[in-house]
Amino acid sequence: MYAVIKTGGKQYRVSPGDLMVVEKLAGEPGANVAFGEVLMVGEGEAVVVGAPTVAGASVSATLIETRRGEKVKIFKKIRRQGYRRTRGHRQTETVLRVTAIAGADGKETKWDGKVDLTTKGELDARARGLVFVSPAAQLEAAAAAKVQTPKAAAAKPAAKTKAAPKAKAADVTETAAPAEAKAAPAKAADDKKAAAPKKAAAAPKKDKSAK
Repeated sequence: MYAVIKTGGKQYRVSPGDLMVVEKLAGEPGANVAFGEVLMVGEGEAVVVGAPTVAGASVSATLIETRRGEKVKIFKKIRRQGYRRTRGHRQTETVLRVTAIAGADGKETKWDGKVDLTTKGELDARARGLVFVSPAAQLEAAAAAKVQTPKAAAAKPAAKTKAAPKAKAADVTETAAPAEAKAAPAKAADDKKAAAPKKAAAAPKKDKSAK
């Protein structure tokens, strides 16, 4: 059995077990979605066409994920004017798994498989050997980082105020040490100056005795 449904201004031909991508729908992953706008129901050669919809017919599906589609590039150019503009757009879309189709006569066809809620992002990460982090986990990590940053900023000034007295004591010892070092060279210079005239006075005496 198959059916033609209308959603998001578009028409889709679906069968039980089909994976379909439609315009964004409200709902969380794993939620059940029912489409009442069934335009046609067919089984083999028997086809029921609605006017405009088939009364009593419906299509049931399970929502797998809501994601952003492939990027579409929009390029504009006016020749000989130096005008070029490039833009991109990613449409939000919802992925569904069709689970059952009910006809107007009350006959229903169900899918016997199990709905897998694995997202396309996780499948791509596995194929590339990467660790997949869900968007919800990313948001939680970002919120935790925002909460921790104010606490760290408040702890840093407290550490500086505690260490300030120790730094002042170190400054006192450092300033005292250079003063003593400056005094030592000054004393040595005075001793050299005092000894130099004595040597100069002794030299002429030796010269006079030689004459």
